[in-house]
Amino acid sequence: MDSATKASTVRVRASELVGRGWLNTGGAELNLEMLRGKIVILDFWTFCCINCLHVIDELRPLEEKYKDVLVTVGVHSPKFEHEADPVALAAAVERYDIHHPVLDDPELVTWQAYSARAWPTLVVVDPEGYIVAHLSGEGHAAGLESFIPELVAEHEAKGTLHRGDGPYVAPEPVSRDLRFPGKVLALEDGNFLVSDTGHHRLVETGPDLTAVVRTIGSGAKGHADGSAATAQFNEPQGLALLPGALAAAVGYDVVVADSVNHRLRGITLATGEVRTVAGNGVQRLLDAGPARVSDDGSSTTEANLGTAPLDVALSSPWDVAYSSTLNAIVIAMAGTHQIFSFDPASGAVAIVAGNGLEGLLDGPAEQAWFAQPSGITEDAKGSIWVADSETSALRVLTFADDGAVAVETIIGEGLFDFGFRDGEAAQARLQHPLGVAVLPDGSVAVADTYNGAVRRYDPATKTVSTLARGLAEPSDVLLDGSGDVPLLIVVEANKHQLIRLPLPKNALQVDEGAAQTHRPKTPVAPGELALTVRFSAPTGQKLDDRWGDPTQLKVSSTPPELLLSGEGTSVGLSRTLVLNADVPDGVLHFTARAAACDGPEDANGEIPDHAACHLYQQDWGIPVLLQADGASELALDLRGL
Repeated sequence: MDSATKASTVRVRASELVGRGWLNTGGAELNLEMLRGKIVILDFWTFCCINCLHVIDELRPLEEKYKDVLVTVGVHSPKFEHEADPVALAAAVERYDIHHPVLDDPELVTWQAYSARAWPTLVVVDPEGYIVAHLSGEGHAAGLESFIPELVAEHEAKGTLHRGDGPYVAPEPVSRDLRFPGKVLALEDGNFLVSDTGHHRLVETGPDLTAVVRTIGSGAKGHADGSAATAQFNEPQGLALLPGALAAAVGYDVVVADSVNHRLRGITLATGEVRTVAGNGVQRLLDAGPARVSDDGSSTTEANLGTAPLDVALSSPWDVAYSSTLNAIVIAMAGTHQIFSFDPASGAVAIVAGNGLEGLLDGPAEQAWFAQPSGITEDAKGSIWVADSETSALRVLTFADDGAVAVETIIGEGLFDFGFRDGEAAQARLQHPLGVAVLPDGSVAVADTYNGAVRRYDPATKTVSTLARGLAEPSDVLLDGSGDVPLLIVVEANKHQLIRLPLPKNALQVDEGAAQTHRPKTPVAPGELALTVRFSAPTGQKLDDRWGDPTQLKVSSTPPELLLSGEGTSVGLSRTLVLNADVPDGVLHFTARAAACDGPEDANGEIPDHAACHLYQQDWGIPVLLQADGASELALDLRGL
């Protein structure tokens, strides 16, 4: 193992855990001395981040298996302004059933002390208080599964391992009809179907939005098809109603985005029967099936994923809508930053837009970048509107007569730009929107989640206004045209309720300004910058070099003028960049990948053909400040041990 990637070569003491306060400890303030004798995993996360939510789920089996020796500490270091609100953080800890202590780090003090550069980041601290691993991104559970027993054996032999209960204290449970509802769907009989996300079920309400008509799903977290009473979901989100003829042909009426199960489920409304219609339950890590680096360094993907929908891997489908243009369900695939489609009639699953890279880039669908799309709807022209949450953006997909799909940003600037500003769309700002709905006049309502607001974009004037404020994390909006006067239904997730709002003729005008994520900028010198991404395969795995270099690095910048050279995609995890002295600051975007396969090696030292292989991937957006005394080297850890 390269000494540059082995954190234990030089023993480094873990820094103290400093923040505003603690959750899930029964009011106790923790420190590293109190955790001495335990293996500690510091999970640097922020609750907007889908990759962070994946890691929370990846760690659950390890926390249970090693509960007498392992303590996970979530260090919440917020990206968005709203995430620094302690009330919002407490709600997120409850929403995601986090069963370990959480440090509230709103000023990113502990984040900086551990040199975290991306969400999520994992740091492993041994029982003596030394850092022994630094891991970026998701997909590290298998490596930790082999690493933790090594630490247990080492420190049991030294007498430095202390077995026993950890410091987690469960909060008091609260009983509610709905728990963090996600999305809402109007049914033809006047009732509404709600994804009761926190209860892992669906709830059908009456027209008043409160009377519970029935529930679909047992409420137990899991995956099981069957009757309304026995079926299981895991944090269901989006809901879409199929056209009547199609529903009759396929035998179900509603498609559900079952987010944590990485599946689509079908609901037969007459009986409440639940079936799985797409997804094999394995989280998709590749952006679009088998990605390949071509001779010119570009990344190519395969858009058609096949017609065996139960064999296709999905990744956190967050919302669904029926597209009359595609005659298919369109899916906001939050986990891979893409828009997928699913044809219930043929079973075909395909990629509609997005190449899997995280960010904001318009153009032809196959070249576009998204960042955790979380809300999706169709307008009267057949265009698809998308709430692209991590870029705080409203995007639209348009379809040409020849079938070409183009992506355009209506509101939004980039991964680290957000705010609360009305007016011209080019200058307007949102903050992590999760839902969209088309209004009778063709304008678009947006659930501006972290601003606690509902916003309206008017295509006729290209302006943005505010319809309502003071809401508790609105996660979806739905036009209710059942009465004499159209109303807007809002899913108010953090108040566990649905409400109706009028559609005023004149909306509020708001300008609280634009903002950027308060991440510290890394000082770098203009000119050459040596970039290295460090990766070490877990114990029992080996880099899969049977078909060439199994690593890949993609580099770009915002603004593009920041990079004079070094941009693009190629194999290898090191690159020399040249930074433009005339650009004072910006963001460097990196995507690194490495493929490693399980051993043991055969007699020739080769990986056997049947070995299971694993993809490690992480995106970084590094804000930089150019100054003469800045760094000329930048090292990032994809997986450093």
